[in-house]
Amino acid sequence: MDNVLQIEHLKKSFGSKEVLKDISLTLAKGENLVVLGKSGTGKSVLIKCIVKLIEADEGKVMVLDKNIDELNKNELNLLRKKIGFLFQSAALYDSMTVRENFEFPLRDLRNLTQEEIDARVIEALVNVGLEDSIDKMPTELSGGMRKRIGLARTLILNPEIMLYDEPTTGLDPITSREISQLILDTQKKRKTSSIIITHDIQCARITANRVIVLGDGGIIAEGTVEELEQSKDELVHSFFIQK
Repeated sequence: MDNVLQIEHLKKSFGSKEVLKDISLTLAKGENLVVLGKSGTGKSVLIKCIVKLIEADEGKVMVLDKNIDELNKNELNLLRKKIGFLFQSAALYDSMTVRENFEFPLRDLRNLTQEEIDARVIEALVNVGLEDSIDKMPTELSGGMRKRIGLARTLILNPEIMLYDEPTTGLDPITSREISQLILDTQKKRKTSSIIITHDIQCARITANRVIVLGDGGIIAEGTVEELEQSKDELVHSFFIQK
């Protein structure tokens, strides 16, 4: 299976604190890879290094067959347009309506007419079941609705890779399940390749093709949810105990 992402011996420290000591992993085309780990193990740092929002100290990151350290600013920006990033906050512009939030990333696509932009916005909202929210402000939306809107806005540019940073944090169990199912539906419908940072084992069970567990700056376990549930490692097994 072709890999869309390859990381080799990635290291990142902040002052004297080594956050990522030696991380190597791959992401296959069409795969959902879930990353588990306690707070402070570098999960968010890892995905920010992938898009060079944070500069790694050492290591090699290949994204869609391009070494990100060899790209100039324009080339890096072009690559980033092929990557969707869903932050914990959903990162909506609070001063814009939902419609305006969706239109904003489409401004660079100068070949689109207003009718085509309108059609894309409606389609994106229909896909997450929120077409009635098109003229609302983000402050009028619930946390779950904001996450759905944030995901739909990210997908409007048809990214090849999706990076999810704690997509279900702060949501009730029912809404968390809905967001997790939406991530899975997105993978199946759009054939996206995704890295999903989460503490939510229900999210991992629904979305993951493969799971890695971070600890002490490295990968301490890798496998399917079913395999890791049977792990004899106390730390790894603790993630899968129902609380």
